[in-house]
Amino acid sequence: MNNIAVVALGGNALIKKGQKGNIHEQFANTRSSLNAIIALVKKDFKIVITHGNGPQAGHELIKNEMAEGQVPPLPLGVIDASTQGWIGYMIEQSLQNRLHLENIEKDVVTIVTQVLVDKNDPSISNPTKPVGPFYKKEDLPKLKEKGWVIREDAGRGYRRVVPSPIPLEIVEKKIIKKIVDSGTLVIAAGGGGIPVYRQEDGTLEGFDSVIDKDRASAVLAREIGADTFIILTGVDKVSLNFNKPNQVDIDHMTVKEAVKYYDEGHFAKGSMAPKIEAAINFLKNGGKRVIISSIENGSKAIEGKTGTLITP
Repeated sequence: MNNIAVVALGGNALIKKGQKGNIHEQFANTRSSLNAIIALVKKDFKIVITHGNGPQAGHELIKNEMAEGQVPPLPLGVIDASTQGWIGYMIEQSLQNRLHLENIEKDVVTIVTQVLVDKNDPSISNPTKPVGPFYKKEDLPKLKEKGWVIREDAGRGYRRVVPSPIPLEIVEKKIIKKIVDSGTLVIAAGGGGIPVYRQEDGTLEGFDSVIDKDRASAVLAREIGADTFIILTGVDKVSLNFNKPNQVDIDHMTVKEAVKYYDEGHFAKGSMAPKIEAAINFLKNGGKRVIISSIENGSKAIEGKTGTLITP
């Protein structure tokens, strides 16, 4: 193995269930999510950290609406960029401080990352990714005037839905690879990255959509030649029949088994399914291992004491 790892921090790394999500809580949660990173550093891994931004992007969309008529609204791509920057700052500073306390000399840097998508991706004609706040039925006429696609969300109200195109390529992959190879810890592709597409003249243009964080992380891992992909989320292990009396936790599975369980519908579309899909794609493209576990027990999972290991 080449000891390059991509570590994807799930949404609960920054805002835990039941919290308001103020900046003090987010910093505290960030500091407590770094044990797995430090464990990898001590094993001499070269590391790229990715992260979610769902709640933070949602807050920015609420600000857009509250400031309507006062300041121009920001498109999703710019919101992706801004949240990458300040979430990256939180992780960067928290990691710098932890390294200092551990007497480890390592540089840390955040790279605002663009991710190439197909401007004709099928999700454009069938947007499904909910973003922003919930609305009431009486709000719908005004929202549709904005050209938004609105759908009911599991009886909880109505939400705007946007395309979630498949990530094809990390625009900054060469510089990320170069910095990682130098031994610097890199934070990149936050929130799935900023969706962009190439115009006919080869230039880049932003795309108003949201990329799945785990899918983008898998593409990044492939493009920098990582052999290890670690997904830290809200559960210790991947399970079959999740939350049912016959739930079975999985210690290890192969790609073939992962595909079988995925096709059988064992993994929820909004949570574990994209993680398993990302794991399968990474391993089919040369990756050596995927570890899925909780943020709290990530360091134990790296030692093989918990978590789900997926191999080719």
